[in-house]
Amino acid sequence: MMQVTLHDKTLEIRLTAAAERALSKRSVPLVAEMELLFSCLLRKRVYFGEALEGTAPVNDRLAVRFKPIMTRRCSVAEGGATPPSEGFPLANPRPYVPNWLSIDFRRGEWVGNFGYVE
Repeated sequence: MMQVTLHDKTLEIRLTAAAERALSKRSVPLVAEMELLFSCLLRKRVYFGEALEGTAPVNDRLAVRFKPIMTRRCSVAEGGATPPSEGFPLANPRPYVPNWLSIDFRRGEWVGNFGYVE
């Protein structure tokens, strides 16, 4: 288990054995971006990439970022996979930063989930 601090809050990183093996083969850091979408309902997703801007390094092969966004308006018809949205600057993002992030590597794809402790 690894930990990193985001917005003065500890984030626990949970990697499966498959994710650890895949990370060990990388020459550039993997970025796991936890996106929290505020709309009619909340939606959370983890995106993976390599752009290091605004990230917190976990180690030399992994970095994380938390990104709150909101839809421009609440319309179920516009929803879909990528509803029109914009950055959602929070005065105090700490309460919204997750407590844990789990990362797996399945069938050649990165898979992630994050959550909160009650």
